[in-house]
Parts: sequence; structure tokens; C-alpha cells
Amino acid sequence: MLRDLVIQSRSYRSFDESRRVGREELLEFIDTARCCPSSVNLQPLKYRIVYEPDEVEELLGMTHWAGLLPDVKLPPDGHHPTAFIAVCADTSVTSNLDNARFDAGTASQTILLAATEAGFGGCLIGAFREEEVAPFLRLPKKLKPIVLIALGVPDEFVILCDLPASGSTKYYRDKANVHYVPKRSLKEIVIE
Repeated sequence: MLRDLVIQSRSYRSFDESRRVGREELLEFIDTARCCPSSVNLQPLKYRIVYEPDEVEELLGMTHWAGLLPDVKLPPDGHHPTAFIAVCADTSVTSNLDNARFDAGTASQTILLAATEAGFGGCLIGAFREEEVAPFLRLPKKLKPIVLIALGVPDEFVILCDLPASGSTKYYRDKANVHYVPKRSLKEIVIE
């Protein structure tokens, strides 16, 4: 069921490094995303895959994770992602980066769902240093990285929960390092 897949597809920030995501799996996820709708059907997205361990580690150092948990080191040492997909906008196809970002959101969610279905998990990362990432990935100037998708086999628990009485949507971790993600109720988000 799609709903179960969506619930299982969380933002994971800790991974089992013993099972790597391979090139063919990454290409399969991208091929699925390639079928997504695109604004004005321009299809401006290009993808750079990163799966070699040294390259993954270097790219990881250019990212920032879980901004709402500044006192927690994520991902923890020994639990890093084993691959990345950089989703980029090709400015020679469109100069409208808003539309490209819309497409990137659709494609990124599709990649995460495909990864979840294949037994992996991931995290969308928008907090990265473009001035370092673009040259590191050897991207031509016409390609602008929009989002990085970290991928691997999740080795943590992420639980959806109701909003607390305070109404805060801030995610948090308990003493057992279980990650909780408060979600608004259906009644709160439907306009009648």
C-alpha cells in the first residue's frame, strides 16, 4: 500500500554501513523519478550519483543535518549514508529555478519511495555549501545543485506521533535515541 510506504519513508539520519547502495540501484531510483511530471514538461533535472566510499565521506562533510537537534551529532560516526544523489537544475533548459525546485521535490520524494521499497532509506538535505559541492561533484556551471539525497540502510527508529499540547512540530529524540516526528491531524489541515 502506498500509505504504508509513505509512512515507512522517513528522514533517516543513521545508517548501517555494512550494506552499501550500488550504482545500479541508484540508477533504478533515478529512472523511476524520470517518469514524474515536470513543470511545462521541460524536464530540467539532472542527477549526479555518489557511491564510492571516499567520495561519499567527502560529500558528507559538506552537509549539515538535523538543524533542530544542534546537540546531537548526526549522522553518528560509523553510521553514515553509503550513497548520495545530487538533484540539479540544468539552467540551459530553464532559467526558472522555482519550477525546477518544484520538480526536484517531486523527483526527490519519488526517489525516497523507490529506495524505501527496495529496503533502503534516506534523507533530503538542503543544508549544504553549494560553493563546495558543485566543484566537488565536477558540475558544469549550467547545473545548480538543489537537493542532496543521502541514502543507505536505516538503522534507527523514526516514529510519527501527534502534536504535543504545545502544538510544536519540532522533531525530537528520547533517551533511547528514538526519533519522533510530530504530525498535524487530518482535521487541522483540511479546510472546510
